[in-house]
Amino acid sequence: FVNPMETGHTLQMRFWGVRGSTPAPGKDTLVYGGNTPCVEIRTASNQVLVFDGGSGIRALGQHLRTEFAGRELSLNLFLTHFHWDHIQGIPYFQPLFSPATRLSVHSWTSDQQTRRVLEGQMNTPNFPLNLADAGAQVRFAQMKSERVTIGDVSVESFPLNHPQGAYGYRIDADGKSIVYATDLEHGDAQLDRVLRDYASGADVLIYDAQYNDEEYASHRGWGHSTWREATSVARDADVGKLFLFHFDPVHTDDHVAESERLAAAEFDEACAAREGLVILL
Repeated sequence: FVNPMETGHTLQMRFWGVRGSTPAPGKDTLVYGGNTPCVEIRTASNQVLVFDGGSGIRALGQHLRTEFAGRELSLNLFLTHFHWDHIQGIPYFQPLFSPATRLSVHSWTSDQQTRRVLEGQMNTPNFPLNLADAGAQVRFAQMKSERVTIGDVSVESFPLNHPQGAYGYRIDADGKSIVYATDLEHGDAQLDRVLRDYASGADVLIYDAQYNDEEYASHRGWGHSTWREATSVARDADVGKLFLFHFDPVHTDDHVAESERLAAAEFDEACAAREGLVILL
């Protein structure tokens, strides 16, 4: 990772996990990746923001441990919701075990509930070490309707249509913007409008595209959307670049590539997210 400040860019983004529901390792997912959601964003002042803690956060932790070796690491983790594919990598996030780490965890639930959820997946017999004994200085912060400012970046959140609830995020810094909207199902008129409002004019939109039209017909109510709806949102909101995200674990690289091809025919700047992909804004 190159400090955005050294490249003249405002924001730098990297995908560490793009798969949905459960990790899907194997020879058929090598191109786009099999890890569950985790996206890292760096600002011009090298603030580290992480969105979701799926299994992809493990590799991010290894990278950060090397980069910040011998130095204090301050980072902010924003959770969309607590379904396991979005938090399962947190116990394996190496900076969590370093006293030099200051980690702020943001979610829409109360500080106490967020702590209980993350502690729960590390309690006996699930994991050999408790969250409280991990070593890092961990702070929990409840998101509210107002934007959160962290250094030179602001973060706003908005509700998504998903079982038990989920939230998307808009990240803005120096005139550049990224919208992270995963785990949502289209069809709720009010929430569809909210999404388009928050995505309006964004440089990048990351959107849940777990299904194609045929698959979605038999998965209504499951809380996920399609590549076609992704292109509709991108056009309506006039975004610069669309990244399909949260791929179904049964989808092979060939399947994802076909969705990418079809989406690009509907919206020129559409492509599929893949692990390791770095975007500079």
